[in-house]
Amino acid sequence: MLPKQFDIIVKTFQGLEEVLARELTNLGANNIEIQRRAVRCSVNKSLLYKANFWLRTASRILVPIATFKAENHNQIYDAVKAIPWNEYMTLETTFAIDSTVYSDHFHHSQFVSHRVKDAIVDYFQERYHQRPSVDIKEPGLYLNIHIAQQTCTLSLDSSGESLHKRGYRSEQTEAPLNEALAAGMILLSGWHGESDFIDPMCGSGTLLIEAALIALNIAPGVYRHQFGFERWLDFDEELFNEIYNDDSQERPFYHHIYGGDQSFRAIHIAENNIKSAGLTNYIHVETKTMETWQPPSEQAMIVCNPPYGERLLTKDLLGLYNMIGKTLKHTFAGNNAWIISSNLECLDHMGLRPNQRIKLMNGALSCEFRHYELFAGKRSHFLAKTHQSSENPE
Repeated sequence: MLPKQFDIIVKTFQGLEEVLARELTNLGANNIEIQRRAVRCSVNKSLLYKANFWLRTASRILVPIATFKAENHNQIYDAVKAIPWNEYMTLETTFAIDSTVYSDHFHHSQFVSHRVKDAIVDYFQERYHQRPSVDIKEPGLYLNIHIAQQTCTLSLDSSGESLHKRGYRSEQTEAPLNEALAAGMILLSGWHGESDFIDPMCGSGTLLIEAALIALNIAPGVYRHQFGFERWLDFDEELFNEIYNDDSQERPFYHHIYGGDQSFRAIHIAENNIKSAGLTNYIHVETKTMETWQPPSEQAMIVCNPPYGERLLTKDLLGLYNMIGKTLKHTFAGNNAWIISSNLECLDHMGLRPNQRIKLMNGALSCEFRHYELFAGKRSHFLAKTHQSSENPE
């Protein structure tokens, strides 16, 4: 069905493209090209399986099978019908189509999907006098058509359900952090398990779990029940079992991961999710407010996703962020912290000057992910000491 080498388009979230490109480079992908919310590269079948299984910041992996120009729905129908569909599916294969349209020629993505469906059904009807069925819940073949003005790209979706849905989440709070975004935030911070990790507003525990997976180098796909490619005609079960059962990349973690939240319910959900992920030996959570944290005994990375005031209502949001800033400065001095929020006014109200600002998207919310190098005393004294150390290295 697929040639030995082929291109894939790996979708991700805005702001994580370079992180994803590094992940793909580490896996061994070639011809890497960063695009908007995606990375294109060349792989073989083994690497396609590994990418679905190992990538932490990907949402789905598409395999283009046809690219063509079209200005109307009939041209889409003709181009799709010309594809040799019996190479990809049988009459018994159910299928579903997802459409993404950015075009002046096409205004209704659902009608685009409908015409693609018609073309596939008619391909089989004319040859075998029977038709395959559509199944939007659990299809045997996931398809994606992307239209940018006149350029149409039809792809096989090798992932199926979005890769951010790891499979370890048994429950969630009202505004859970996307797993792939959480992993991307941790990778952007530069933390790979070299110190303790703290999330003082941990909610359902997503950052904590993703941190443990990174520290232990456990593949995020290990919890998944199935990937889209497992239902393809050319699925190599032996090859995938070899990838799935290879734990040689896992490594020990000698530090600790701590989480806290003022909500007893959130901590209960976090505990269940941590247990579901099999990580109770590495993550400790407890019900506590951020201002009651004691200074950590070991070096720590603090990553936090506080309420933005969009989905979770907090009476005094500015006061909350001011408390976060004071707690970081006085309790976590000597460490590094990263805070994400869509509320820039609140971030500014923390009273800390960020060393770095990275634009990210959390769902539909445009956010900033800010890095704070925390120090005791005045910033000017810290900078002077840092400058002196750089001029007089040992």
